[in-house]
Amino acid sequence: MICPTCRKSETRVVDSRDDESVVRRRRECLACKHRFTTYERIEAPRLFVVKKDGRREQYAREKILTGLRRACEKRPVSDAQMEEIVASIERELFARGENEVPASLVGEKLMEALKALDPVAYIRFASVYRSFRDVESFQAELAELLAK
Repeated sequence: MICPTCRKSETRVVDSRDDESVVRRRRECLACKHRFTTYERIEAPRLFVVKKDGRREQYAREKILTGLRRACEKRPVSDAQMEEIVASIERELFARGENEVPASLVGEKLMEALKALDPVAYIRFASVYRSFRDVESFQAELAELLAK
């Protein structure tokens, strides 16, 4: 592993922790003593997301996290909770064993998870995802959420 500070390749692992899908390693450079963290993930098979207009995009974990972060901005939702949502959705998508999944499936899974986690973040995400055109459609979604 190359040190990000001094660019030397001699490092040692100080601590290693296994999670379900990630191995977190704390490393220390033997040359400059700088400590840094690396994450190891199993390389997943290629997965494509089919958009509404028929375009295919390679699945991008970071794109989902960005949308979640925007929806959860200034809300009491931790990064760990968002990471767990994405990891859970990824497990479901890859467990399907398909090379392509519709974008609507990913969006619905995200909204389902957000609805259970934080209603305000859910409404924020839904307003963008479902492209509410007017106040009535927005109110209908709010009424459905309040009814439950």
